[in-house]
Amino acid sequence: MYRNAKENLWVGRKDGVDKASLRLHQRVQCYPIDHLPLSDTEKEIAIIGFQCDEGVKRNKGRIGAGKAPDEIRKYLANLPYHLEEDSNIIDVGNVVCEDGNLEESQRELGLYVRELLYQSKFPIILGGGHETLFGHYLGARAFLGDEPSLGIINIDAHFDLRVEPFATSGTMFKQILDKDHQVGYLALGIQRFGNTKKLFETAEAYHCTYLYEEEVEKIEQTIQVIDRFSQTYDYMILTLCFDAIHLNAAPGVSAPSPFGLEPKTVRKLLRYIAKKENLLSFDLSEVNPQLDENGKTARLAAYLLAELMMSMSDYKL
Repeated sequence: MYRNAKENLWVGRKDGVDKASLRLHQRVQCYPIDHLPLSDTEKEIAIIGFQCDEGVKRNKGRIGAGKAPDEIRKYLANLPYHLEEDSNIIDVGNVVCEDGNLEESQRELGLYVRELLYQSKFPIILGGGHETLFGHYLGARAFLGDEPSLGIINIDAHFDLRVEPFATSGTMFKQILDKDHQVGYLALGIQRFGNTKKLFETAEAYHCTYLYEEEVEKIEQTIQVIDRFSQTYDYMILTLCFDAIHLNAAPGVSAPSPFGLEPKTVRKLLRYIAKKENLLSFDLSEVNPQLDENGKTARLAAYLLAELMMSMSDYKL
C-alpha cells in the first residue's frame, strides 16, 4: 500500500535562509507519487521508502527494519545542504507491506521505481529489509526493457543467494539471476562466517564476482574491480545492506557484523560508485531502529546517504 510523504519529518534547525546556510529539510519537497513535478534539472533525486521486513521475518531474522525509512529521514533532515544549487530532492512517500504480502509490495515498489525513472528522477529507496532490492530491481528492469544488460553492486556481508520455497530477505539475488540472464552481480564485503560453503558454491555457479571484507579495505584494488564491472554492463543499480558495516558503528541491524566494513570505507565506495554515469538508482536496507543504540545506525545511514547525494553532485574522490 502506498502512503504519501510526511512533511512533518522534514524539520530541523534553521541557520538562515540564504543558500549557504540551508539544511536538507529546507530543500526537500514532498509530492504524491501520482503528482510528480516536471523536472527542471538533470539532477533530481527522488526518495521513496519501503516499509517492510516481512522478508527478514521469513528469513528468521530480527524484525524492525520496516520502521527505518521515516527514522532515516528524521536524521537526514537536519544535515547541512551540500549539493549543487541546481540539484533537487523530492520525497514521494512510502510503500507499506501489509498482512505479510511481500510479493505484492515488491511489485508495487517496482512500479513506482519505474515511474520515477521514466520521469528522469534518480530513485533512492529506503528499506526495509534487504528484500527491498527485489522490488528495486523490478522497477529498473521494467524501465530498461529486456535488452540492456544490468549490473548490480551489492555492499553486503551476505550473498543473499539462498534457496527457499518462498521469497525472503536472503533469496533476492538467486531470484534475479534465475529469471534475468542479462544481469551481473558484484558483491563487496562478503564475510566467510556470514555464508555457508553452499552459498559460496552457488556464487561460483552463477559466476558472481565478489570481494571479502578484508579485500574491500584495499580501496584502490576495489576501485579497479568496480571499474571493470561497471564497464561490462549498460546500466547499474547499487544496494547497501547495513549488516556489511562493523557492529560498533551499526548495531541496529538484524545480523550485526563483528568483522564488518569500517564506515569510512563504505563512504569511499559510495562516493566513487555514485559518480558512475551508468548508475540508475540506489537502495539502502536493513537499518533496524528497534535494535539501534541511541539512533547510531539510523544516523550513520543518513550521513552515508547525504554523502552519496553530494557525490552525485560535485564530489571527487
